Amino acid sequence: MWKDLTDLLYQAYEQFGFLPLFIEIALIFIGLALLATLIAYASILYKRWKGYIYEKRLNFITPKIEDMITEQVLLNEKLGSVPVDEIEFDPVALSDKIYKKPWVRQVMIDVLIQYRKNFRGEVGELLRKLYIDLILTKDSFDKMKTLKWERKIKAVMELTQMDIPISDVTILPLTNSQNPSLRAAARNAYIQLSKNDPFKFFDIATEPLLPWDQLDMFRIITTTRDISIPNFSRWVSYSTNKSVVSFCLKLIAHYDQRSAIPAVMDLLNNKDHYFRADAINCLGKLRAEIAEVRLQKIYDHQPLICQIEILKAIGQIASGKYLEFLKHEFSYSSNFDIRMNAARAIIDHDTEESRAIVKDLMTTTYEENRIIIKHCLNPLIKY
Repeated sequence: MWKDLTDLLYQAYEQFGFLPLFIEIALIFIGLALLATLIAYASILYKRWKGYIYEKRLNFITPKIEDMITEQVLLNEKLGSVPVDEIEFDPVALSDKIYKKPWVRQVMIDVLIQYRKNFRGEVGELLRKLYIDLILTKDSFDKMKTLKWERKIKAVMELTQMDIPISDVTILPLTNSQNPSLRAAARNAYIQLSKNDPFKFFDIATEPLLPWDQLDMFRIITTTRDISIPNFSRWVSYSTNKSVVSFCLKLIAHYDQRSAIPAVMDLLNNKDHYFRADAINCLGKLRAEIAEVRLQKIYDHQPLICQIEILKAIGQIASGKYLEFLKHEFSYSSNFDIRMNAARAIIDHDTEESRAIVKDLMTTTYEENRIIIKHCLNPLIKY
């Protein structure tokens, strides 16, 4: 049988050599396409088979883990009467051989994290203690040592969720990683886990803080309890990373750090007009009356984006000293955005003088400007 098959293949090979060149090339490509298709289908079937097996395993082990957590944590009789650190778990319940398997330990970590998201206080702390007593911390730290960035991100998120400290030597280099996802995860973890200086990574940041990263970090900073908030003007003055400075300006405004006003005003000399616009926006939110003179003085030499921010800032500061300037810009500017923001700034003063100016403009200006004023007077319209 094998001899016949060999003879058949040899004859086919000999016949192949007598075919025209273009047919030989076409047959080769057809063979390669068929081989690639078979490999692709085999790969898909293998992945589906692996997924099916994993789901079966998961359906078997998850209820067992949940029962153990319920018994050892949620229904623990000592909970509430004994300090969490002094509560001991049943060693027999924790010593099941199945809990030694790596894939089971990963499921245990995932289930514990899910439970901890839903429980706070003493229950949350007892879940954390169970995570430590099962030595699951080792599994997470082992993932930190791998070269695969996906596993490193998972490890960072696990340790953060379970509030396990990570040494600066381990986590700080990751805050400057070339991989954006790993970099963002490490920065968020450092903010949540560092007790003394949660913004230390700003000092070494060379990679940018992307807009989405800034949004996520801002949420974490403003919702993390007992976080140590520094004076962000130190990075405004010394950092060479523009995205760090821009983010610090937002934090200065949010935490109303008026002591940072001189450092923010220094940025008005920066050559980058987007940078200047961020600084002007921050001064307006801080209601830095001391900056009004400077803002009005530089107004004519600024690009449109900075002029609009200056008008907004004067409206937020609302000292009343520059109402005539705002009226002039509203009356004589040919740019719609300038007129819109000048009108809004006048209205935002909300004084007798500003209301008198609005009333006067409504009777003396042309129709388009009256429509702008009516639009800005409507409290339901914010933009």
